[in-house]
Amino acid sequence: MSNRTWTGPGSHLPGWNWIQAQWRDSLGPGNVIVLIAALIGVISGLLAVLLKNGVGWLRELPWVALSGNSGAEIRFLLPTIGLVLTHILIRRVFSNRHPGPGIPATLHAISRLRARLTRMSMVSPVAASFITVGFGGSAGLEAPTVQSSAAVATEVAERFKLDYRHRLVLIGCAATASLAAMFNAPLAAIVFAVEVIMLDLTTASLVPLLVASLSALLSTALFIDPTELVKAGRNLPAWDGTFFAFIPFAALCGMASVWFSAVYRGASRTMRRFRHPGARIVVAGCLIGLALMAFPSLYGEGFDLINDLLRGKVDRLDPEGIGQFVPGTTPKLLLVMGILWLCKPALTGLTVGAGGVGGIFAPALFSGAMLGGVYLAVTDLVFPGWHLIGGHFVLAGMAGLLSGILRAPLTAIFLAAEASGGYDLFIPLMLTSAIAFQTARWMRPNSIYTEELAERGELITHDKDKAVLTLMTLADEVEQDFDPVHAGMNLGQLVDVVARSRRNIHPVLDDRGELIGIVPLEEIRGVMFDRSRYEALTVQDLMVLPAATLEWGEHMDAVMQKFDRTGAWNLPVLKEGQYVGFVSRSKLFGAYRNWLQEVSEE
Repeated sequence: MSNRTWTGPGSHLPGWNWIQAQWRDSLGPGNVIVLIAALIGVISGLLAVLLKNGVGWLRELPWVALSGNSGAEIRFLLPTIGLVLTHILIRRVFSNRHPGPGIPATLHAISRLRARLTRMSMVSPVAASFITVGFGGSAGLEAPTVQSSAAVATEVAERFKLDYRHRLVLIGCAATASLAAMFNAPLAAIVFAVEVIMLDLTTASLVPLLVASLSALLSTALFIDPTELVKAGRNLPAWDGTFFAFIPFAALCGMASVWFSAVYRGASRTMRRFRHPGARIVVAGCLIGLALMAFPSLYGEGFDLINDLLRGKVDRLDPEGIGQFVPGTTPKLLLVMGILWLCKPALTGLTVGAGGVGGIFAPALFSGAMLGGVYLAVTDLVFPGWHLIGGHFVLAGMAGLLSGILRAPLTAIFLAAEASGGYDLFIPLMLTSAIAFQTARWMRPNSIYTEELAERGELITHDKDKAVLTLMTLADEVEQDFDPVHAGMNLGQLVDVVARSRRNIHPVLDDRGELIGIVPLEEIRGVMFDRSRYEALTVQDLMVLPAATLEWGEHMDAVMQKFDRTGAWNLPVLKEGQYVGFVSRSKLFGAYRNWLQEVSEE
């Protein structure tokens, strides 16, 4: 009982550290992870319920009018009101700490923060997205739920003193549970954890993922209205076995997904160019409001319109009659769906760029559904004898765009099939998703989630070597117990420093602390015992240039490449030109081995 801690003077109750140690010892780490996964699943499911139903309740308030003669003016004002309230909430309540984009922020925490998110992230993404999307922001609710659930997972892992590998599994459980609850798609949620969160699918991780997914579904079954999800696909006609129409459509989905990502990021960056947050809010709010005035279906996530298209209903596509001047039903539908498809990524980028909080899952599904409708309208005009089924291409478009945007083809296939119940279309969904994925990857290597991380060298992948190097940081491996010398010191003074030092290399610094050379012990071994030269030789005469230098913050893959190229065992580290210390090859190998053991399954 030597590890027992106490809650206070005179208390007879064991402390938390002792309780959790006893629990782990009696159950074993594997069982503890499974139990925590079940808890995270329940919490994630309840967060999804709270957010989904909360946004639905907000939209049903009497003053949030979305139709009628007076609704247009209200629709114009709501996005600006929502962005203003979101800004006030983040600034006043959350100490001006914006939660950021949900899933990229979670991936950044995995790669650079050792799978830890802040406690504030347990609340801020859900609260901010509730206001952003509830007031008409064009974004999804899934990413904030994933981020909040992941923050809960890392907090629980911290309480139980779990290592990086187990923290990563629990983050995967949080993402799995959140998506399973949001879309009622447990298999797609598990695949998402593997494809996007970069979790290795082994026995040790599969069981917690299954438990988290199941507990999330059970906790949401009685609370989320199925009509809020993509459910109309269950009544689609059976697939007739034709492939030829899906192949060009799949390639189109791949190109459209790259276009979606470019427009989204372009709109978001454009908003960030406005230095004052008020300017961003007003510009973005007015643009979103104008779009909602013309097309109310762009409001929020847009699942209602997706369900309408799956049922073959088009009356809510253009309630304001914007396309009435176009003759013919099919050309009119083509125009309206084309506008909706073009607008959705831009509005999502404006929402996020102006400070709103939301994800891109729902906008991607919406755009995919619109693209499927556009393709069907075009084929009806050009090839009227094909008689294609519209709902099939709506589902395939959802899978294709999601595959290309997220670079997660299996997630896209299972999500489109599970969320809609369209399992009869599994083969065309596979075809569309695979071709769209390959087309998008050929045009743009990284996904919308990982592009910035990849540019900074912070992207975790399934490649163990690259993953470990990403997790390592140069600052953690720098050794600073090297004794510096100056160029003007003579050999005798240098020998005195060498005699006191435990190192066999000495940095030579100038008066400003900048590195001008190094003195390896082997370079002076032949003269260090010749006392007749102690006054004649100086450090300037004996120093050599290092084989290479490392910059503070340099990525570890570049560091390892420099060691391999030079064959050196020690390289100096500089920070803005100033000497910091040395990094040794042996220390790097030791750290690499430790990280590899931590990220690998037992």
